[in-house]
Amino acid sequence: MRIGFFLKEALRSMRRNPIPSFAAMASVLVTLLVLGVFIPVVQMTTGAANDVRDKVVLDVYLTRDATDAQAERVRELLADRTAHVASVDFVSKEAAYKRERERNPEAYELLGSNPLPDTFRVTPDDPDNIGAIRDALAPATPSGKRTVVDPAIDEVKNRKEETDKILTATSVVKLTMALLCGLLVLASALLVSNTIRLSLFSRRREVEVMKLVGATDWFIRWPFVLEGVILGALGGLLAILLLAVGKIAFIDPLAADFALISAPDTMPLSVLALLLMLAAVAVSALGSGLSLRRFLKV
Repeated sequence: MRIGFFLKEALRSMRRNPIPSFAAMASVLVTLLVLGVFIPVVQMTTGAANDVRDKVVLDVYLTRDATDAQAERVRELLADRTAHVASVDFVSKEAAYKRERERNPEAYELLGSNPLPDTFRVTPDDPDNIGAIRDALAPATPSGKRTVVDPAIDEVKNRKEETDKILTATSVVKLTMALLCGLLVLASALLVSNTIRLSLFSRRREVEVMKLVGATDWFIRWPFVLEGVILGALGGLLAILLLAVGKIAFIDPLAADFALISAPDTMPLSVLALLLMLAAVAVSALGSGLSLRRFLKV
């Protein structure tokens, strides 16, 4: 089979139907632009969410009059007799007061004395186990309140709620964008399919004659398959060029000022471009297949 003949027929069909061809290419372009933005955003939000999860800690506040012996007893309780504890850090009331005074000197200047207690900062072996550690140190009573297991402990504070809110928000963003990308992929496939249908309809007499003289289905299909692939490749190429321009003009200059952009590891532009081009060809081939399956029965 001569690929030149099939390519010539595909280009001739695109010239006959310029508006549908442009619509199909534009649809693929928009889909890949969204995918090109979606993939790095998902990587960045996932990386940021994992960083937050890794920083989940449990604060164990001691009573104001806790002695050094009581503090050491609580340390042993946390480090040796509490499950799922990875590390225990002691923050003295003096160190905490100094740090908070540096952050807000005016407010702490008015206090006069140090209101902060000694604190143990507990890091779990897994962020999901922080609730189990809290239940071990401050189990819930039948009334719903919590009681501490050692009289030297004043309060056990869990920061997991704030972390869960952040993780839930990032999950909603990822789910929404995934749904949007799915809809755009479907729309692109249908538009490419409609373009091929119009080409088939405009050449239905030729197809019928070719079938009557013994042409195989694949001999008839190849020009239409190539037409869809060419439209998808053009849309993919334009999308990659626009994404490259956007990265150079906007993302790279902002990376120095925004940690969310610069810190997470995202895939290189070359790998992303390859994935987008493969997606463009796949979507276009899918659209061509949808139309050819139904409209070659002449």
